[in-house]
Amino acid sequence: MNITQIEANLQKTLSVFDKDTFIYDVLLAYGQPKASITRLQQGSLNLSKIAGEIEWKKKLFFKSVFKEDDIHALFNTLKIYPKALKNDPRFIVVTDFETLLAFDTKTNDSLNIPILDLVKHYDFFLPWAGMEKAQVQLENPADVKAAEKMGKLYGEIKKDNPTDTPEEVHNLNIFLSRLLFCFFAEDTGIFDKSLFTNAISSHTQPDGSDLNAYLDTLFTIMNTPPQYRTGLAVYLEAFPYVNGGLFRNNHAAPVFSKRSRQTIIECGELDWSAINPDIFGSMIQAVVSAEDRGSLGMHYTSVPNIMKVIEPLFLNDLKEEFEASKGNLKKLNALLQRLWNIKIFDPACGSGNFLIIAYKELRKLEMLIFKEIDAVNQMYSNQFSGISLGNFYGIELDDFAHEVAILSLWFAEHQMNQAFFNEFKRRKPALPLMETGNIVQGNATRLDWAEICPYTEGGEVFILGNPPYLGSSMQSAEQKEDMAYVFKGIEGYKNLDYIACWFLKGAKYIQNQNAQFAFVSTNSICQGEQVAMLWPHIFNKNLEIGFAYTSFKWVNNAKYNAGVTVVIVGIRCINKTLKYIFTAERKVLTNNINAYLASGQNIMIEKRSKMLSALPEMTYGNKAVYGEPLILSTEEKEKLTNEYKGISIFFKKFIGAKELIDGSERWVIWIRDEDLKNALSFKPLFERIENVKNLRLSSKDIGANELALRAHQFRDTFETTTQSVVVPLTTSEKRNYIPLGFFFNETILSNATSVVYDADAWVFTVISSKMHMIWVRAVCGSLETRIRYSSVLGYNTFPVPPLSIAQKEELKQHTYRILREREEYSGKTLAQLYDPDKMPEGLREAHRQNDLAVERIYRSRPFESDEERLEYLFKLYERMIAEEKERGTLFEAEKKIKVKKK
Repeated sequence: MNITQIEANLQKTLSVFDKDTFIYDVLLAYGQPKASITRLQQGSLNLSKIAGEIEWKKKLFFKSVFKEDDIHALFNTLKIYPKALKNDPRFIVVTDFETLLAFDTKTNDSLNIPILDLVKHYDFFLPWAGMEKAQVQLENPADVKAAEKMGKLYGEIKKDNPTDTPEEVHNLNIFLSRLLFCFFAEDTGIFDKSLFTNAISSHTQPDGSDLNAYLDTLFTIMNTPPQYRTGLAVYLEAFPYVNGGLFRNNHAAPVFSKRSRQTIIECGELDWSAINPDIFGSMIQAVVSAEDRGSLGMHYTSVPNIMKVIEPLFLNDLKEEFEASKGNLKKLNALLQRLWNIKIFDPACGSGNFLIIAYKELRKLEMLIFKEIDAVNQMYSNQFSGISLGNFYGIELDDFAHEVAILSLWFAEHQMNQAFFNEFKRRKPALPLMETGNIVQGNATRLDWAEICPYTEGGEVFILGNPPYLGSSMQSAEQKEDMAYVFKGIEGYKNLDYIACWFLKGAKYIQNQNAQFAFVSTNSICQGEQVAMLWPHIFNKNLEIGFAYTSFKWVNNAKYNAGVTVVIVGIRCINKTLKYIFTAERKVLTNNINAYLASGQNIMIEKRSKMLSALPEMTYGNKAVYGEPLILSTEEKEKLTNEYKGISIFFKKFIGAKELIDGSERWVIWIRDEDLKNALSFKPLFERIENVKNLRLSSKDIGANELALRAHQFRDTFETTTQSVVVPLTTSEKRNYIPLGFFFNETILSNATSVVYDADAWVFTVISSKMHMIWVRAVCGSLETRIRYSSVLGYNTFPVPPLSIAQKEELKQHTYRILREREEYSGKTLAQLYDPDKMPEGLREAHRQNDLAVERIYRSRPFESDEERLEYLFKLYERMIAEEKERGTLFEAEKKIKVKKK
């Protein structure tokens, strides 16, 4: 059962709505066996004997009620006590046949909709069809609030404290980390409740004038062991010795105002016991300047996004092993030993976010194992956690973030020790802090990862993180040197993103080892020319992609959100375990994931100067090369036309990507060589041509200098004789279709477009289709998620079967239908017409029919999903490349035979 069929089945069910058979029809719509549904209707599978109720073991609890009944009260009761239902249902469904309420007992998701809107929410019940929904954790509101408060405090403090030097910034950051520790400590039992906040409120002046001196004294005391303290006031003696290096060095507290002192007190009044230690990452992002953040490539990831990495990398596998081990003491003990031997390594750890969340999740699982063992045997009743911070490794370039990562891990340990105490009523002492030595300060591209995190016999290593991205044009001189160091001996690496260093080093580290890695990355390393530059060097190490998240955007909980378009890629040694592709809607099982994060073989799409398929040539529009004075606005063109009779013959409409999409107007002075003498008789044209000449002569480009000899023209002088298909080089990723242009010979096209000159109308049909869009999204590069069209990557490589005359004629009719629908809305721009939320239904339907027609040239059976379309295209590409090579081999053989005969 596929999604298209499910939607169609649900639509049919709702169109012939029958209360008596509704729930059975819905179950059938999701592919449940007809024989089972018949038995359910007849009563043999229904465990409930109450009218209007259905209890189907492991599947469903369904109850229909009358309109006058309190449907929500009943539903809420069932949600709260689902275990009271004997059949352990996956879904609880209650309806009065106007409203439908549903609850997923596995994911805790709820549905509250008009019953006739069910088809819009088909994905809720996909598990009935064997398709699990990818789960995403929600942000912790306490983290968000605390990050904002700390950002506010930083802003207040900066008003009175200069941070003009790196030392001053570092000093302030250290101070903020000390504050965070104190806030956390007084709410989690390390200090007495509200000790720190109350001390500031009670023992410093309201205007903040003495707060810095007070904090300097207090921090010194917290770095002093009890045996060395003398003559302290009682309220100062109440602060314990902390150790761990946090208060070791002398960093003077900043000066305070009334407002900044009050903000500290407000921060202390938050409940910091609810804070995740990953708040440190958000705090750092809030205090580091935008310029510094960009230069370091710092993008801090929130907990839901971290879970997208660690769950498929190792956590899901461990949880599945736990479920399979329940009740078996030997297997449970083996699983514990496995947990205790796992190493987690983040070679770009920042403030430790990934390490923290991984540590906490492993501790949670360990507690579940202890509970399960205790139910069988009391052998662990006096034992503490065997998951050591010593098994968590990191590398971080920034010294402050390195220190914070160590502290953050300790916070995570303290939180989990508290959770352990709540469950098992035993705990280790909180203070003094113990120093950890596995977070190394340094450049991960230069360090030997195997020395930082050595392999151990019988253990596993999981490498993870969110390394710095930085495209080639954004890299510093030092970062370019890092690239040269990592890619030594490998040609063509210079256009790779900086993060490629981590992928190559990760591949070398895990090769032939019991290790895997998964990184959050820019999507560009899985698109365009970077694929062929990077991925062969990974795949040739006997490695494969085990899971992947396709492109998605996120913003995290930092004050300065880093809204980045990313993918997540998990790499492992080749094995037979399952592979998954996660999209925004689905989790797809596949035999192989290629470097484009699609189902298919490991092929690399490389630039081609000639078309793979029987498509006409595509080239760029016309490049000006200092010919900008020849371009006019509508106002300039109208002014000249009014002032100079006969000059209008030298003006043509000028279309680039912007004009094509938003409908704006520009004009170009277009002069053929034979018309130059006449054109020069018009003073405005003569002056503009002279401007072009001077610009080209003053350039350091020899080619531009030579073009000064024909300053009346652009470098390129392509014209349409009949009609041309025009593709904007960039377009919004939100659009379902690239808004193509179809222009006749009165229009000149700029180099912001790709053009098929004098194209037959069927070409428009093919390249405006969903099949082509899917191919372009996969193999072309992008600007963030915006589509960046490339003729040498997206068009010349596009696999199209040979077309008959009849097929071309059919395709033409779809082009004309799309153009007619556009004409119906001639007052709207293409940007408006191709807005997916506002697209006219007639145009949408014309494109849908166009898509079906194009798909029929590939095969008669409709495709069921975009993933299937892309997989088919990759297979066809692979076959056409093989056939092309075979033809080339035959040609060479025939040529040799002819030479030999001569």
